[in-house]
Amino acid sequence: MTYRRISYAVWEITLKCNLACQHCGSRAGHTRAKELSTEEALDLVKQMAEVGITEVTIIGGEAFLRPDWLEIASAITNAGMRCGMTTGGYGITLDTARRMKEAGISVVSVSVDGLEATHDRLRGRKGSWEWAFKTMSHLKEAGIIFGCNTQINRLSAPEFPQIYERIRDAGIFAWQIQLTVPMGNAADNSDILLQPYELLDVYPMIARVAQRAQEEGVQVQPGNNIGYYGPYERLLRGGHAWAFWQGCNAGLATLGIEADGAIKGCPSLPTSAYTGGNIRDHSLRTIIEEAEELRFNLGADTPKGTDHLWGFCKTCEFAQLCRGGCSWTAHVFFDKRGNNPYCHHRALTQAKRGVRERVFLQHKAQGNPFDNGEFALVEEAIDAPLPVNDPLQFSGDRIQWSQSWQQELSLPSLTTH
Repeated sequence: MTYRRISYAVWEITLKCNLACQHCGSRAGHTRAKELSTEEALDLVKQMAEVGITEVTIIGGEAFLRPDWLEIASAITNAGMRCGMTTGGYGITLDTARRMKEAGISVVSVSVDGLEATHDRLRGRKGSWEWAFKTMSHLKEAGIIFGCNTQINRLSAPEFPQIYERIRDAGIFAWQIQLTVPMGNAADNSDILLQPYELLDVYPMIARVAQRAQEEGVQVQPGNNIGYYGPYERLLRGGHAWAFWQGCNAGLATLGIEADGAIKGCPSLPTSAYTGGNIRDHSLRTIIEEAEELRFNLGADTPKGTDHLWGFCKTCEFAQLCRGGCSWTAHVFFDKRGNNPYCHHRALTQAKRGVRERVFLQHKAQGNPFDNGEFALVEEAIDAPLPVNDPLQFSGDRIQWSQSWQQELSLPSLTTH
């Protein structure tokens, strides 16, 4: 049956948050209008188990600000599904961590987006960095395995190697990395976004850090907009022969659930364009089986699987396999999927042609959760003068390598070609 295709759900159980992140895609802060009641949430847990979901990650906002969050976590665990959590970590005491363990929360990802000053700036609250590390120490003492997730943008990228060292020393087992894209608050703060041509300096840095992480036993987990098909693709995705990007998984393996019951094929996708229905109106099974918004990837292996591509992605040699990379990333830049500016192969190909790509905001976002504006793409000569008054511009010489990196051998090239 087609509904069995989805095994993993990310569930925003509340939009209430105690941070005010510059890059927050959902514009979290206050609760959504008409968030699911406890009864509705517990019924949704049963429906998720019935359609074959095996793992649920609860998020917010900040999930622990919902009063019944541990009851929901316990229900997920008791229904035979693995329960994880992603948190900003501001305020998780040792007692809270122990109660999380009792509720069956088996893995937690704590957001760390820079060294202390940068993290606190991005997260909009002084002391948030300190709390993230306190939370990790509390999780460790409570016996919950934990990792970190990091947004890579012009503020955090220079500190990337040192971020790794700090979170490694805190005891993480895994590190998920993602490029910041212009959704929600990040659409309003587009000066912090990496420019496409800056990926030429970003990826060698990421690869060097990922190689050390691999050697030191930390799993680097690239988000859906990391890649694609550059010289470090296999290294970043685990090192084995089939470790390379194989297309958007929205609606194929993943499900996104918003706090008011809206269902999407991926938790990151914009609400207005990709909501397939609400569990108050239809069963989860019906939405998964019938909503077109959750089925757009089902024909990926047919000739029509690339019909949505345009721009560079339409002409790319990897088009049929890649299908335009991450749908979320392309859509929030250009208000439609199918042409992804955040691609390492693309940046390298354009550089060989003597072309540099930049984006600039053309139409602002309206100010709703999970919304986006629209950017224009500029192609120019690679040696053309860059815009003036751009103080956050990123380049390799801004990377803050600590002393421990100086004696390393050069990075090997692991190609996907």
